[in-house]
Amino acid sequence: MAHYDGTSGSKARGTDDPMEVLRLASQSGKVGLRAIEEALTDAEVTAARLAGQPVPGSLAALEAARASGRKVAIVSNNSSACVRSFLTLHQLHHLVDAVVGRAPYRPDLMKPDPYLLLLASDELEERPQGCTLIGDSVTDIEAAQATGGRSIGFANKPGKDGALSDAGADVVVASMASVAEAFRSL
Repeated sequence: MAHYDGTSGSKARGTDDPMEVLRLASQSGKVGLRAIEEALTDAEVTAARLAGQPVPGSLAALEAARASGRKVAIVSNNSSACVRSFLTLHQLHHLVDAVVGRAPYRPDLMKPDPYLLLLASDELEERPQGCTLIGDSVTDIEAAQATGGRSIGFANKPGKDGALSDAGADVVVASMASVAEAFRSL
């Protein structure tokens, strides 16, 4: 998403983080929030169509999770439309039981708020405390902790392992292949 400085407040000026722009959009009122949400969703769906292959090892992890009898939900601060577009493009939708994207026009409910994880646990008909989130951000780990669930920090970039560990991840992995191996060994 391009640089945006149309929301009120000095924090929005100069940021190029689309999620931060969305969080701050509520300061511009309902019309501004709606316009930003819709533009971001359109940009996300376009990006999903142009994205490369899934993260190495993620297909194996999804298949191993399913083979072990586990239900799988994708919970994202991105739009559900974006996630579903990516899953369809890569023919992965059959490996996922639920997709829970951000609540439209409610950026306050994005992670680290536990709302999306609680929706996912409801859709999976599982207690939140019995769920494990695999996430690559501190906000993912914080959301999992807020539900009483467990978390696996995915350090997909150098230096992330410390931040995820410091945030309280139960385990930190550097590859999704490690997750697949763990599922296979259970």
